Amino acid sequence: MSESTTRKQDPGIIVDRGLAYGVERVHGVNPVLLIEKILRERIMDSLYWQKDCVPLNLLSLIDEIVLHLRLLGTYSNVAKTRPTRFICLTLKLLSLQPSTEIIDYLLVQRDFKYLSAFAALYIRVTRSSVEVYERLEPLLKDGRKLNFYEGGAAFVTHIDEFIDGLLNKEKFCDLMLPRLIDREQLEDRELLEPRESEIQSEFEEEVEREEEGLKD
Repeated sequence: MSESTTRKQDPGIIVDRGLAYGVERVHGVNPVLLIEKILRERIMDSLYWQKDCVPLNLLSLIDEIVLHLRLLGTYSNVAKTRPTRFICLTLKLLSLQPSTEIIDYLLVQRDFKYLSAFAALYIRVTRSSVEVYERLEPLLKDGRKLNFYEGGAAFVTHIDEFIDGLLNKEKFCDLMLPRLIDREQLEDRELLEPRESEIQSEFEEEVEREEEGLKD
């Protein structure tokens, strides 16, 4: 199959090579290579990828997430041979490489929780350490429920737990995550403001309320 023929089939990925074209490198590599080869090949061999993902553009991909995505995780079976919609759409998004403004909006919108989780994973694997902390840490207060499948079992998790995994694990959703610089190092270099603990924040809010009460 010639490259030109492949490009007609899919405007985002050269299927027979597994590489996106017309995009900028991320962490020094073609963005689709952020997903390991064996998983990438299983995704592109799947019927869902070939039938539903290949034709997607950014708008139709967002529609697919909003209308049909109800489960996070990487594989939908114990044998780890059947990729989930979630991970297939993640590869597709990497090939499309939307603007940072679009991804940031998808992250903070409140209407579709799976869209927020989807954007969070994309940010974690594509952005700098500073941007990852700045964008994802606010969601550590987000308690919306998510369905997750892992190790042959489906269970309920929450967005804050999902974000915590992205920030603290080296491997998440069967993906080797890019190395995240330690937060304290970034604070010492004055690239990040120190993060206020939840307890400290609640204490200060309580003090403010008490002070307002005394004024009344």
